[in-house]
Amino acid sequence: MHITTLDWVIVVASIILSFLPALWMARRAGKSTAEFFTSGRAAPWWLIGVSMVATTFSTDTPNLVTNLIREKGVANNWLWWAFLLTGMTTVFFYARLWRRSGVLTDLEFYELRYSGRAATFVRGFRAVYLGLFFNCVIMASVNLAAAKIANVMLGWPMWQTLVICAGINVAFAATSGLWGVLVTDFIQFGIAMTGSFAAAYFALKQPQVGGLQALIAHTDPKILNLLPDFSDWSMTLAVLIIPLTVQWWSVWYPGAEPGGGSYIAQRMLAARTENDALAGTLLFNLAHYALRSWPWIIVALSSILVYPTLGDIARTFPYVDPKLIGHDMAYPAMLRFLPVGFMGLMLAGMLSAYVSTISTHLNWGTSYLVHDLYRRFIRPDATEKHYIVVGRLTTAGLMVVAALITLALDTASQTFQLMMSVGAGTGLIYLLRWFWWRVNAWCEITAMVSSFLIALGFFVAQKMGMGVPVHLALVITVATTTVVWIVTAYTTAPTDRATLVRFYRLVRPMGPGWDRVREEAGVGGSPDSFAQSLLGWVCGCCVVYAALFGVGSLLYGRTLQATTWAVVLVVSGAGLIHVLRGMSATAAPGQD
Repeated sequence: MHITTLDWVIVVASIILSFLPALWMARRAGKSTAEFFTSGRAAPWWLIGVSMVATTFSTDTPNLVTNLIREKGVANNWLWWAFLLTGMTTVFFYARLWRRSGVLTDLEFYELRYSGRAATFVRGFRAVYLGLFFNCVIMASVNLAAAKIANVMLGWPMWQTLVICAGINVAFAATSGLWGVLVTDFIQFGIAMTGSFAAAYFALKQPQVGGLQALIAHTDPKILNLLPDFSDWSMTLAVLIIPLTVQWWSVWYPGAEPGGGSYIAQRMLAARTENDALAGTLLFNLAHYALRSWPWIIVALSSILVYPTLGDIARTFPYVDPKLIGHDMAYPAMLRFLPVGFMGLMLAGMLSAYVSTISTHLNWGTSYLVHDLYRRFIRPDATEKHYIVVGRLTTAGLMVVAALITLALDTASQTFQLMMSVGAGTGLIYLLRWFWWRVNAWCEITAMVSSFLIALGFFVAQKMGMGVPVHLALVITVATTTVVWIVTAYTTAPTDRATLVRFYRLVRPMGPGWDRVREEAGVGGSPDSFAQSLLGWVCGCCVVYAALFGVGSLLYGRTLQATTWAVVLVVSGAGLIHVLRGMSATAAPGQD
C-alpha cells in the first residue's frame, strides 16, 4: 500500500497525543501500587466505561469479526453477541459488589471470600495462570493481528512489527499506570472509531461493491441474515442455541467474564463509587455491542465481493507471508482503498486500538504478578517504590513473552476458540460464589483443573484426527466441570465462618444463599434488590439488542423490522432508566 508523508504525520501526531497523558500521569502513578493499578479509586463512570470499550477494541477484533462473517455469515457473530447476557449480569448483579469489596485486584478477592491454604493457593496460582499464561496468549492474538495489518499495509515482516510495537507499549504502560491508560484510552477510542467508520465508508465506494444498496442486493441472504439458517440444525446449535443457553454463563472469556473479572473488574475497582462502577460497565456494554459492530460488518461483507477467496488476497498482496493469509486478513486487505490522509487516520486508529488493548493487559497482568504473587508471597515487606520498579520490569517481561507466543499462532478465530475452550465450565462458579456461602476455594481449584484437562484432551483428540465439534466439546466440558465443583462444595470443608461473616459485613450480597451467615453478621439485609437487578438485566439486554438489530435492519432496508426494534428500544429504555434511578437511590452508605 502507498503510505504518504501526510499519512505518517497523522500517525506520529496520534502517538504524541496518546503519550501526553502517560507522561503527565507518570509521577502520580509512581506514588503507590493503588495509584499504579487502580488509579487511586477515583475514576468517573464515563472514563472507566470508555476505557473498557477501548480495551476490547483491539486490532484483532475487526479481524475476528471479518473471519466469522466470511466463514458462516453475519449470524456467526452470535458467538460473541451472546456475551451481552454476561455483560449485563455484571452490570446489575456484580458491579456494585466489586466496588464495595475494596480489593486492589480481583485475585485479592480469594483471600477475602475464602479461607485456609486453598484460598492462598488459588490466589497465587491464578496470578501466574491468568497474569502470565492466559494474559500473554491474549496479547499474542492482538500482536498477530497487528503483524498481519502491518504486513499488508506496510510490508513489514512479523519480527519488525513485534519489536516496534513492544517498544511503544512497554514505554507507555510501564510509565503511566492505570490513570494514564484510562485517559489515553479515551483519546484512542475516538481515533479508532473514526478510522472504523472511514474504512466502512470507502469499502462501500469500491466498484465491486457499488454502495450499500448494491452490497445488500449482491450478497447471499444467508450471509446477511442476523439469525442462522434454521434448516441447518448443526450451525444453529453451534452459533445460536449453545451461546445463548450455555456459553454466556459458563465460559470465562476476557472482557466477558461471568460476574466480572480481569481488566473489567480492575475498572470497576478503580471507580470512585459503586454507582460509577455500575454506570461505567453499562456504558461499556452499550458501546461494545451496539456502536462498534456495524462498521466492521460492512467492511467484512464488502470484502466478500472484493476478495471472494483467500487466493484473491494472496494475488493482490504477493509480498505477504503466506503463513499469515486467512479470512481474518481480509479486513486489513480492505484498507488499501483508503485515500491519502484517511490511510494515516486508519493506521493511527489501528495503532491506537492496539496500544489501548496491550497497555491494559500489561497493567492488568503486572498487577497480578506483582500484587498477588510477588508482594503476597515473595517480598511482603518492601516499599511502595520497590513494587513500582518491579512492576515496570514485569511489564517489559510480559511483552517479551507475548511476542514469542505470537510466533505460534495462525488466525484470530483459532485463538478465540482456544481461550473459549480453556475457560469453559468455570463460569457458573464465578456467578454463584457471591451469592452462596457453600462455594469454597477447593471448588475453584477443581473447576480450573477439570476444565483445563478436558480442553487438553479434546485438543489431543483433534490432533489425532478424532476431533469433536466445538459446540459439543463445550457442552461436555461445562457439564463435567460443573458436576466436579458442586460435588467438591459438599465434600470439602466450608470456608471458615469468621471469614464468611467478615465478607458479608463488607459486601452484603443479596439472596437466600447467605441467610445463615446474615443472621450471624447482624448488619441487616443487602441494599440490593434481586427483582430490581433482574429487571435491569432484562431491560439492558433489550436496549442493546434493539439498537444493534435496529441499525442492522435499517441498513438492510427492512423498514418494518427497524420500526419494531425502535419500539422495543424506547420501551426497554424507559424501563432501564427507571431501574437505574431506583438502584442509585439504594446505594450503600458512602457509595452514592
